[in-house]
Amino acid sequence: MSTSSAEALVRLSDAHVVHKARSGGVFTRDRVYALTGADLAVAPGETIGVVGESGCGKSTLAKVLVGVERPTSGTVVFGGRDLWSLSPDERRTAVGSGTGMIFQDPSTALNRRLPVRRILRDPLDVHRRGSAAERADRVRELMSLVGLPRALADALPGQLSGGQRQRVAIARALALDPGLVVADEPTSALDVSVRAQILNLLLDLKERLGLALVFVSHDIQTVRRMSDRVITMYLGRIVEESPAGEVTDRSRHPYTRALFSATPSLLDPVEPIPLTGPVPSATHPPSGCPFRTRCWRADEECATRMPEFTAASAPGHRFRCHHPVEEGRSTRALVAQAESATESAAGAAAPADVPPQQHIREPS
Repeated sequence: MSTSSAEALVRLSDAHVVHKARSGGVFTRDRVYALTGADLAVAPGETIGVVGESGCGKSTLAKVLVGVERPTSGTVVFGGRDLWSLSPDERRTAVGSGTGMIFQDPSTALNRRLPVRRILRDPLDVHRRGSAAERADRVRELMSLVGLPRALADALPGQLSGGQRQRVAIARALALDPGLVVADEPTSALDVSVRAQILNLLLDLKERLGLALVFVSHDIQTVRRMSDRVITMYLGRIVEESPAGEVTDRSRHPYTRALFSATPSLLDPVEPIPLTGPVPSATHPPSGCPFRTRCWRADEECATRMPEFTAASAPGHRFRCHHPVEEGRSTRALVAQAESATESAAGAAAPADVPPQQHIREPS
């Protein structure tokens, strides 16, 4: 992590989140390893994008960052203080006033029985910010900030469009002037025509208010364009951290390269890097590197231990891989390499009189 302790708004150190599953034996239940050994620091004013397949731990990471979920082990330092060593009242005040969260679906994130005015005033009431008149002024200011007309102040969420509801959710997240906003899939429930408006609004607010933004999304090209740094997660682990400008063509982890190769491009179309087999279970993760069961570069070493972080040549770029992609290796070359390795493995495993089955390309 390149951000020093003094600079970081929030810092995770070796954070783990383990849940009990419904499956298992009579006396013991399986465990779901939702987050494993996460180290991350968020500096004031920067935007960090978080990408990965469904179930990789992105939302869990977001919840830990804003204090919604307590890690099973590890530390969360917020504003220079260990968040979970504070009393409940101190923690509620620190997190409530210092962070904001924008959830995936605004139709379920907003209280459908309250008008917009009450929804936006609620954080001010809970934290007792200002007088009644000042709170009313702040509500009007927030509506103007996100481009909502005053006429909607008394409207219920069900009377608004999806884009308008998400603007209300953004305004609520900004009500207490937080230094950090975490957006968990903020546009996935919106129409394509509305997504660009919300994304542009978030970027504009980030610049105007000097916010630190953690942006979680499946739309990895949008994450790349919006972010200063991009975090790649796989099966609960952070496997690479890269400057946004490096992530498409200079990322070193095979999974990151495969993930970004699957995004369509009109200027330089390329076939995605093939990944064979299903995503492993978070209940019974593979030994060693969790990506080894789908990686075309894996060998016995990958099964024995999880690699430590290695620094790349660019500042702020690190990755966890025993056999990283060579710097400067093109995506086209990696596609050919992966296809050749997959065909060789399939041919070796298949009986002589049975043709090898075609591999399945996993969507990103």
